[in-house]
Amino acid sequence: MASKQMVHMNQGQGETSYAHNSSFQSAEQNRMKALIEAAVVELCSNTTTLSHGKVVIADLGCSSGPNAVALVSIALEATHSHFLQLRQPPPEVCVLLNDLPYNDFNAVVKSLVAVRQIGEPVVVTGVVPGSFYERLFPSGSVHLFCSSNSLHWLSKAPEDLRMKQIPAYDMDENVRRERLPVVAGAYARQFKKDFTLFLQLRAKELVPEGRMVVSLPGRRSDEPVTETSLIWGTAAQILGAMASEGVIDKEKLDSLYIPVHGPSDEELREIIQEEGSFSITEMRVHDPISGMDRALLTPNRMVNSLRAAFEPIIVQHFGSPAEIMDEFVRTGEKHLSLQRSSQVKHARSPRVMLVVSLTKA
Repeated sequence: MASKQMVHMNQGQGETSYAHNSSFQSAEQNRMKALIEAAVVELCSNTTTLSHGKVVIADLGCSSGPNAVALVSIALEATHSHFLQLRQPPPEVCVLLNDLPYNDFNAVVKSLVAVRQIGEPVVVTGVVPGSFYERLFPSGSVHLFCSSNSLHWLSKAPEDLRMKQIPAYDMDENVRRERLPVVAGAYARQFKKDFTLFLQLRAKELVPEGRMVVSLPGRRSDEPVTETSLIWGTAAQILGAMASEGVIDKEKLDSLYIPVHGPSDEELREIIQEEGSFSITEMRVHDPISGMDRALLTPNRMVNSLRAAFEPIIVQHFGSPAEIMDEFVRTGEKHLSLQRSSQVKHARSPRVMLVVSLTKA
């Protein structure tokens, strides 16, 4: 099982760090801008919500690097702009960044220094280490939650797969195809359990009519579940190729369960409606690479993004970090080059980004 310690992005500022390989995530944060700005305007226009002249904004799963303060910076700028147009003094703002304890918070704190120096409004900052599958903030204290590319991480891998010793990725293609509904179903059930808990916890921490804008990778509802539509599918395919070449142990691959799940838009909507703490203000589904320079989306860049996200889990599971991850990149480049050639025949990718703006009911 992936522990909280190992579920973090590659730290530091080097070539394999998350900070150096997070352009996909940055593009997604830019696409969230309009929904965050709209949520801020509605919050600031509600005199009951801002009765004490203070706003608390929290980013859940901030990670590190240049993206760590992007969402809260959008919210801050929107707050300042709104009150500037009204010719009123802006409220005091508290900005809080959350991630798991082994996140690179040293880099995050340095980013927060710049946020505190923007002048008006008065900004107080802080970091909150911990899982967003547990309580993080006092009841009724937060006005706006933001989260980008984080909520696909599960609290744990599906236990029923582990207990029944069903590999998430089987080396035998026929067996793998037959088991896909079982594996996908186990991941979907774990996501429903986790995301339902997430909504319940955030509802307790939000002020009345508080807002939440989140994005996460997923798949299209009108596309069948396939190996390529699973978030961990590409990484598993690369590791499978490495196992077939004897680079990693097959039995260890059989016991690897990467704790991530990308829901369909329909799946996400149903969970939100069934839980009942929030109303959906808006939901958007879009291509994960829309607006990006596709010439820059090389196999090397894509596999290094996978490495930045999954290296801590892979290394702890298999060991020998340098050898395994270097081979992961080499094998991944070959795999993604072949995959890109085959996808020319397809009109669209089954993977999408889901963005949803919620209001506390």
